[in-house]
Amino acid sequence: MKKIVLYSFILSFASVLVGQTQNRPMTEEDYYRIVTLPIPENVQLEVGGLSVLPDGRLAASTRRGEVWMINNPYLKGSGQPTYKRFAHGLHEPLGLLYRPDGSFLLSQRGEITHLVDSDGDGVADVYESFYKWPLSGNYHEYSYGPVLAPNGDLLVTLNLDWIGHGASLAKWRGWLLKFDDKANMKPIATGLRSPAGYIALQNGDMFYTENQGDWVGSGRMTHLETGDFAGNPEGLVWSQDPESPVKLTMKDIPDTGEPLYDVAKRVPGLKAPAVWFPHTLMGISTSDIKEDMTKGAFGPFEGQLFVGDQGHSKIMRVMLEKVKGRWQGICFPFREGFQSGILRMVWGLDGSMFVGQTSRGWSATGKDPFGIQRLVWTGQMPFEMKKVISKPDGFEVEFTLPVDKKTAQDPASYQFNSFTYKYHHNYGSPIINASERAIRHIVVSDNGLKARIVLDSLKLGYIHEIKAEGIRSAAGLPLLHNVGYYTLNEIAEGEKIPASQWTVSVSKPADNSMTAHSGHTMPVSTTAAPKGPSTAKRNVEQPADWTNGPDQVITLGTVPGLKFDITQVQVKAGSRIKWVFNNNDDMLHNCVIVKPGTANPIGESAIKLGLKGPDLQYVPKSSNVLFHTNILQPETSEAIYFIAPNEPGDYTFLCTFPGHHTLMQGKLKVTK
Repeated sequence: MKKIVLYSFILSFASVLVGQTQNRPMTEEDYYRIVTLPIPENVQLEVGGLSVLPDGRLAASTRRGEVWMINNPYLKGSGQPTYKRFAHGLHEPLGLLYRPDGSFLLSQRGEITHLVDSDGDGVADVYESFYKWPLSGNYHEYSYGPVLAPNGDLLVTLNLDWIGHGASLAKWRGWLLKFDDKANMKPIATGLRSPAGYIALQNGDMFYTENQGDWVGSGRMTHLETGDFAGNPEGLVWSQDPESPVKLTMKDIPDTGEPLYDVAKRVPGLKAPAVWFPHTLMGISTSDIKEDMTKGAFGPFEGQLFVGDQGHSKIMRVMLEKVKGRWQGICFPFREGFQSGILRMVWGLDGSMFVGQTSRGWSATGKDPFGIQRLVWTGQMPFEMKKVISKPDGFEVEFTLPVDKKTAQDPASYQFNSFTYKYHHNYGSPIINASERAIRHIVVSDNGLKARIVLDSLKLGYIHEIKAEGIRSAAGLPLLHNVGYYTLNEIAEGEKIPASQWTVSVSKPADNSMTAHSGHTMPVSTTAAPKGPSTAKRNVEQPADWTNGPDQVITLGTVPGLKFDITQVQVKAGSRIKWVFNNNDDMLHNCVIVKPGTANPIGESAIKLGLKGPDLQYVPKSSNVLFHTNILQPETSEAIYFIAPNEPGDYTFLCTFPGHHTLMQGKLKVTK
């Protein structure tokens, strides 16, 4: 063990020297390398499921209804991987589980299917139904899994249908189901909307990740136990079934716009998330979850969780802790830059991670339509916030490397903010009740690996943004990722640092929202900032001097896959335009018209708006933005009025909702 620690220290020190020698900041690639598996041109590997076999092969199910066996996925030697089709003719399998007898289980739209190669020729010749469930025929009836629990149970989650909002049109849609090895089924929990990622940890606890949508203000991870209700009420249509462990009904769920944490205090069975993934600040569509059990082969995060994001083509990291019997924790950025939308992740035999990706209909920042990549730790130690532990008066941050104590003890090195979301039937939520938390005291441990930070107050049920931009390691490195988001469900017990020892004076006024000092709370306002009246760039009323109306009316909408239904519009320079944008998609969009050549910079600026994004409708304040609508809910529309630019040219209209701009663009051609 001492040799391993010494080796890690030497590698970490070497990485610092390499960065300094090359005179560049260290990047994610220095620590976690992405290796792309070549895929034959005739294989459409839109990954729905992945499974690693004991002999080193990798199996992948695809949204095209196939299962492929991949030899040499580790690219050992000079050899390339080879592909052999194991099964076909399936209905969009979104999971794949290898069994010790060499067979597979996977979920199709309407059943769990058992695939067997009975004659040993490497091709499945038995397609056996393990368990069936009913279907309505709705396109949104995705079925995920199965996932194997440590006790041998099989877990499956069923997506809600979409009819302009989530709906459970067929039995158990929006539920987590459990099966024993003889296909006996038990419904476990509901309130699920789009549960593409879920896991049973080694200790048996079950968690699932959710995407922003109706009744879901932002992406989140929720701990599920038998009888839990996770928030979306559509699945409660089946709660009166004799098999249901959930007894809530749809009429029991208030639609007030209060934070979910507050509503859960008076609705028994409603489960507040263990971790929120703030929308666009972390990702936009959470997917698979993997627990690090690699014993250090994947780096310094043993026991923590990694969560994929389909829309942002990235992986995030989660550290959980249990406080007073409730799960809570923090999420961090981890690794960006994957080739397509991440749907599945699985550990390789060597402790690397295979990442299966697809983007058809679920467009992503990664440009490719699909792919498989392998994420490998280089052995170099990144300077990160390894853990954040809740304390009765703040947080304790543990680092992967010793810190420079001068920067770690400086309050200016940190910034703490808190905020939350509305719980309502609308699609998503703006950030509400955002406020700053002031630092009162900082204690850095003698070994430089921990910093305990005392705050003026904590906010129960809120997300606490922790920024540490000023922190440096003892070797002078900045943090690789200097922000994390801690969801506080309980205040930790323990000894507080007395006020007489505080070293930081605070002059900011007291926060009137719900605070936690000694366990006492006060009501919180749930009113979001108003969207405001018409502006020069968003005029929603026809000008009074347009007595004959507009010269041209442009109406455009959306199609699946982050696209406008019209890709090119032509108008005359200086003409009067009524621009009607119909958001007939199942996610949030706006429509922004920008100057030629500025679409991508404007879209990237929208991602960087942070906590200010919702209030600004994700429209950056820039002279390159000419006109825009607000962010629109699904199945809503907005009309704006403007005078077309006088300068002819090719302008662009795009959606600046974070992550959408790379695909959701069209051309506005202005002619003389």
